[in-house]
Amino acid sequence: MAPTELHERAAEQLARQGQRYTSARRGLVEVLLDATHPLTIPEIGRCDTALAQSSTYRNLVVMERAGVVQKVLAADEWYRYELAEELTSRHHHHLICAGCGVVQDVEVPAALESRLDRQLSEVASAAGFTLDHHRLDLVGRCTSCA
Repeated sequence: MAPTELHERAAEQLARQGQRYTSARRGLVEVLLDATHPLTIPEIGRCDTALAQSSTYRNLVVMERAGVVQKVLAADEWYRYELAEELTSRHHHHLICAGCGVVQDVEVPAALESRLDRQLSEVASAAGFTLDHHRLDLVGRCTSCA
Protein backbone atom coordinates (compact mmCIF):
# COMPACT_ATOMS: atom_id res chain seq x y z
CA MET A 1 0.00 0.00 0.00
CA ALA A 2 1.27 3.45 -0.88
CA PRO A 3 2.11 5.70 2.10
CA THR A 4 -0.45 8.30 0.97
CA GLU A 5 -3.24 5.72 0.99
CA LEU A 6 -2.07 4.38 4.36
CA HIS A 7 -2.22 7.89 5.87
CA GLU A 8 -5.70 8.40 4.41
CA ARG A 9 -6.91 5.13 5.93
CA ALA A 10 -5.35 6.02 9.30
CA ALA A 11 -7.11 9.40 9.24
CA GLU A 12 -10.44 7.73 8.36
CA GLN A 13 -10.14 5.19 11.16
CA LEU A 14 -9.32 7.89 13.70
CA ALA A 15 -12.20 10.07 12.43
CA ARG A 16 -14.61 7.16 13.02
CA GLN A 17 -13.57 7.34 16.68
CA GLY A 18 -14.01 11.12 16.77
CA GLN A 19 -10.25 11.66 16.76
CA ARG A 20 -8.06 13.88 14.59
CA TYR A 21 -5.04 12.75 12.61
CA THR A 22 -2.59 15.18 14.20
CA SER A 23 0.99 15.76 13.13
CA ALA A 24 2.21 13.72 16.13
CA ARG A 25 0.01 10.78 15.11
CA ARG A 26 1.19 11.11 11.53
CA GLY A 27 4.77 11.06 12.84
CA LEU A 28 4.05 7.85 14.75
CA VAL A 29 2.61 6.23 11.64
CA GLU A 30 5.72 7.29 9.68
CA VAL A 31 8.05 5.76 12.30
CA LEU A 32 6.08 2.50 12.39
CA LEU A 33 5.85 2.41 8.60
CA ASP A 34 9.64 2.57 8.34
CA ALA A 35 10.23 -0.01 11.10
CA THR A 36 11.24 -3.58 10.27
CA HIS A 37 9.81 -4.93 13.54
CA PRO A 38 7.45 -3.82 16.32
CA LEU A 39 8.95 -0.96 18.38
CA THR A 40 8.92 -0.03 22.06
CA ILE A 41 8.08 3.54 23.05
CA PRO A 42 11.76 4.33 23.75
CA GLU A 43 12.68 2.94 20.31
CA ILE A 44 10.00 5.12 18.72
CA GLY A 45 11.48 8.13 20.52
CA ARG A 46 14.94 7.35 19.18
CA CYS A 47 13.54 7.16 15.63
CA ASP A 48 11.88 10.58 15.93
CA THR A 49 13.21 12.80 18.71
CA ALA A 50 10.38 15.30 18.13
CA LEU A 51 7.93 12.79 19.64
CA ALA A 52 7.65 13.24 23.42
CA GLN A 53 7.37 9.95 25.32
CA SER A 54 4.27 10.91 27.33
CA SER A 55 2.30 12.11 24.31
CA THR A 56 3.56 9.12 22.30
CA TYR A 57 2.02 6.78 24.86
CA ARG A 58 -1.30 8.68 24.89
CA ASN A 59 -1.41 8.79 21.09
CA LEU A 60 -0.66 5.08 20.80
CA VAL A 61 -3.58 4.29 23.13
CA VAL A 62 -5.94 6.35 20.97
CA MET A 63 -4.53 4.88 17.76
CA GLU A 64 -4.84 1.34 19.10
CA ARG A 65 -8.52 1.90 19.94
CA ALA A 66 -9.04 3.22 16.41
CA GLY A 67 -7.37 0.17 14.85
CA VAL A 68 -4.40 2.09 13.44
CA VAL A 69 -1.76 0.35 15.56
CA GLN A 70 -1.64 -2.90 17.46
CA LYS A 71 0.21 -3.76 20.62
CA VAL A 72 2.52 -6.78 20.76
CA LEU A 73 3.17 -8.26 24.18
CA ALA A 74 6.74 -9.50 24.47
CA ALA A 75 8.52 -11.48 27.17
CA ASP A 76 10.17 -8.42 28.72
CA GLU A 77 8.65 -5.38 30.43
CA TRP A 78 7.95 -3.45 27.21
CA TYR A 79 4.98 -3.51 24.88
CA ARG A 80 5.87 -3.07 21.26
CA TYR A 81 3.76 -1.34 18.65
CA GLU A 82 3.27 -1.81 14.93
CA LEU A 83 0.79 -0.69 12.32
CA ALA A 84 -2.38 -2.77 12.40
CA GLU A 85 -2.63 -5.49 9.78
CA GLU A 86 -6.05 -4.15 8.76
CA LEU A 87 -4.32 -0.91 7.82
CA THR A 88 -1.32 -2.37 5.99
CA SER A 89 -2.95 -5.51 4.53
CA ARG A 90 0.25 -7.38 5.45
CA HIS A 91 -0.51 -10.49 7.50
CA HIS A 92 2.39 -11.76 9.57
CA HIS A 93 3.28 -13.42 12.86
CA HIS A 94 5.95 -12.82 15.51
CA LEU A 95 8.99 -14.57 16.89
CA ILE A 96 9.39 -13.45 20.52
CA CYS A 97 12.55 -14.11 22.53
CA ALA A 98 11.74 -15.20 26.09
CA GLY A 99 15.23 -14.08 27.12
CA CYS A 100 15.74 -10.53 25.87
CA GLY A 101 12.21 -9.77 24.61
CA VAL A 102 13.19 -8.98 21.03
CA VAL A 103 10.28 -9.33 18.58
CA GLN A 104 10.74 -10.20 14.92
CA ASP A 105 8.10 -10.27 12.20
CA VAL A 106 7.81 -13.50 10.29
CA GLU A 107 5.63 -14.48 7.35
CA VAL A 108 4.78 -18.11 6.77
CA PRO A 109 4.35 -19.72 3.35
CA ALA A 110 0.89 -19.28 1.82
CA ALA A 111 0.11 -23.01 1.95
CA LEU A 112 0.86 -23.14 5.68
CA GLU A 113 -1.16 -19.97 6.30
CA SER A 114 -4.11 -21.53 4.50
CA ARG A 115 -3.86 -24.72 6.62
CA LEU A 116 -3.61 -22.62 9.79
CA ASP A 117 -6.73 -20.65 8.82
CA ARG A 118 -8.71 -23.85 8.17
CA GLN A 119 -7.61 -25.63 11.31
CA LEU A 120 -8.01 -22.62 13.59
CA SER A 121 -11.50 -22.04 12.13
CA GLU A 122 -12.34 -25.65 12.99
CA VAL A 123 -11.10 -25.20 16.56
CA ALA A 124 -13.10 -21.99 16.93
CA SER A 125 -16.22 -23.52 15.37
CA ALA A 126 -16.07 -26.52 17.72
CA ALA A 127 -16.15 -24.03 20.60
CA GLY A 128 -19.11 -22.16 19.08
CA PHE A 129 -16.92 -19.25 18.09
CA THR A 130 -16.77 -17.45 14.75
CA LEU A 131 -13.17 -16.68 13.80
CA ASP A 132 -12.42 -13.31 12.16
CA HIS A 133 -8.64 -13.61 11.98
CA HIS A 134 -5.69 -14.95 13.93
CA ARG A 135 -2.39 -13.80 15.36
CA LEU A 136 0.38 -16.23 16.11
CA ASP A 137 3.32 -15.53 18.41
CA LEU A 138 6.14 -18.06 18.55
CA VAL A 139 8.02 -17.79 21.83
CA GLY A 140 11.55 -19.14 22.21
CA ARG A 141 15.11 -17.88 22.32
CA CYS A 142 16.93 -15.74 19.76
CA THR A 143 20.45 -16.71 18.68
CA SER A 144 21.96 -14.31 21.22
CA CYS A 145 20.06 -15.86 24.14
CA ALA A 146 20.05 -19.52 23.05
